[in-house]
Amino acid sequence: MIDLLRLVRTGGGPLALALSAALLLPPASAQAPRAPRNGDYIVAVVNTELVTAVEVAQRLQRVRGDAQRSGVKLPGEDVLRQQALDELIDERVQSTYAREIGQRVDDIELERALANVAAQNQLTPAQLRERVQNEGLDFARFRNNLRDRLLVERVREREVTSRIRVSDADIDRVVEQQRLEAAADQELNLAQVLITVPEGANEAVVAQRKARAEQALARVRAGEDFAKVAREMSEDGNRAAGGEIGLRMQRRLPDLFVEAVRGLAVGQVVAAPVRSAAGFHVLKVLQRVEGEPFKVTQTHARHILMRVSDRASAQTVANRLEQLRRQIERNERKFEDLAREVSEDGSAPHGGDLGWTSPGSFVPEFEEAMNKLAPGAVSAPVVSRFGVHLIQVLERRNVTQDPKQVREQARNMLREQKFEQAYVDWTRDLRLRAYIELREPPQ
Repeated sequence: MIDLLRLVRTGGGPLALALSAALLLPPASAQAPRAPRNGDYIVAVVNTELVTAVEVAQRLQRVRGDAQRSGVKLPGEDVLRQQALDELIDERVQSTYAREIGQRVDDIELERALANVAAQNQLTPAQLRERVQNEGLDFARFRNNLRDRLLVERVREREVTSRIRVSDADIDRVVEQQRLEAAADQELNLAQVLITVPEGANEAVVAQRKARAEQALARVRAGEDFAKVAREMSEDGNRAAGGEIGLRMQRRLPDLFVEAVRGLAVGQVVAAPVRSAAGFHVLKVLQRVEGEPFKVTQTHARHILMRVSDRASAQTVANRLEQLRRQIERNERKFEDLAREVSEDGSAPHGGDLGWTSPGSFVPEFEEAMNKLAPGAVSAPVVSRFGVHLIQVLERRNVTQDPKQVREQARNMLREQKFEQAYVDWTRDLRLRAYIELREPPQ
């Protein structure tokens, strides 16, 4: 069954981050079981943590709001509620695992994330603290919960990636496919003498037309200039140009032409006229331009990444990044300075610089947006499973990759294709190892 709750929240990607209400405040801390409020009750115990009915109701409310805004049709209430509960259980399982394995998020990274939460809510850090306290939450608990969220994202990416296995045979298949596709992009320039055959012609007429084509071929084989023979005998629109068709991608030529000249060197002529629905063709290879299977366009780009907490609105984060984009375009701020200040990616100290990268290096939604940009341009906010990005392309270059680079690119592409299923498997395995107790509503 398709997880429609996740589809509504993330557009289909299992690690994309939630779209929800404008308030960017994570749920109560997972540092200790949270007691249910008055009128609330426990629906699940996950390891040492609780999932309450109020949390399920809040998640459902956000999902319905997202669905209404995006026009997505939701399943029945029972199915939707179960999906909401499953998601909350998954989140608890992941957060407890992340802490158990002893990973850490340093204070610098945490302070940057807090500053971004404040900015996304159009608050100062001091106002954020006040807002949290007004919501009835302890700020230290709020801060620890955000640390947990960052920790889960880090561990999740590392753990899922480590589960993906790409064999040499898988890579071989991709490389061979690239080679075949490049061969299909070979360009050919052919010349022809066409002797037409009327539709519905009888055998005698067909034989007579074939004999004329063979006569043209014989003249060429005897040493006459192909262009001269074409101008005198050909019956197609290219006769004035000596029968030259022009340089075309191989895939844009009739298959029977491609097959007929396969193996012929430049300057050679087919051994016999080629029959088609139009008539008989005498073909000569004038030029071949071989495809380059491992020539790629590399991009030098940089980005600003803002992560989105589980209860965050991706649209609110995108609005914040759109404001930054406008400042960059008005030359009020430099891209690299903003990246150092607000980006939550490891490239932040380097102004968001990602270096030179080949196709397949990034997740599809990021790469698709990047490929549409002209050098110097800045993208609109782009949502990926890592958060929301601004992307700027600095320059591009065409390079021919060496065999090692080709295989590494193929490996990266295969890993990305397998990521979603690996995430599903990882979450399932964590749940199997976790203590999960479901509780009935109180009578």
